Amino acid sequence: MPVRIITDSSADLPEEVIEELDITVVDLHVMRDEEGHDSSTSGLSSLELTAAYARQLERGGDEGVLALHLSKELSSTWSAAVQAAAVFPDDLVRVVDTGSVGMAVGAAAMAAAKVASEGADLDECHDIAVGTLERSATWVYLHGIEEMRKSGRMSAATTVQSAVLLATKPIMQIRGGRLELAGKTRTQSKAFTKLVELVIERAGGDPAFVAIQHNDADEAATDLHNMLADVLPEGSSIMTMLMEATLAVHTGAGAIGLSAVFSARPEDFSPVS
Repeated sequence: MPVRIITDSSADLPEEVIEELDITVVDLHVMRDEEGHDSSTSGLSSLELTAAYARQLERGGDEGVLALHLSKELSSTWSAAVQAAAVFPDDLVRVVDTGSVGMAVGAAAMAAAKVASEGADLDECHDIAVGTLERSATWVYLHGIEEMRKSGRMSAATTVQSAVLLATKPIMQIRGGRLELAGKTRTQSKAFTKLVELVIERAGGDPAFVAIQHNDADEAATDLHNMLADVLPEGSSIMTMLMEATLAVHTGAGAIGLSAVFSARPEDFSPVS
């Protein structure tokens, strides 16, 4: 049996991809307020993850488990995963510090699951997952910042600027595992133009995989999809999907996440002149 790939629901993998590549997804916890609305989230416990890893080791015939969870800067899940992995001998469970969230993690899980199905061992699955993460970038367009500010998941520098951002449509980027300000715009259309510019510059003329996740913003996500489709290099692919609940709680209505995997690592590419 192949190496088993496991991630959490923040990777936002579509059901058809999960089934096709046989990836295991463990759901993060969403708490609701007295009115029944999603209000906060909670990471996975080491006990939950130990049980999940044990089931996958049994399924894979002890070929190993590769665990890809959201950034340790954004959730307690990573530290719980490390504790859970230590229960098993011989490095059978390998936990990756992804430094990211959303479909950047999902793309790494997809890449690892694909080579696992072809017979790759745990080291090879680990290396392709890490390589995918190194070639990825994630931005988040916020229609408003209140939910993100309250979540405590912005970097300290961005939190200090939060009052200034109230009248803007900010673009955040995952850097060092945390959300940092990448740009301030006054309108959604200008924000989308900036996002497209960021992706195209980073692609450097080579094909890219792009995933758009939206929180109750189907029309806006379609607009961004079409803008990217018009300018991305030939051979690129784009997926658009509804944002997963634990991410939506912290980004607020109208938010759009954009994750991309590029053909080269940042140090290997030259910006288009």
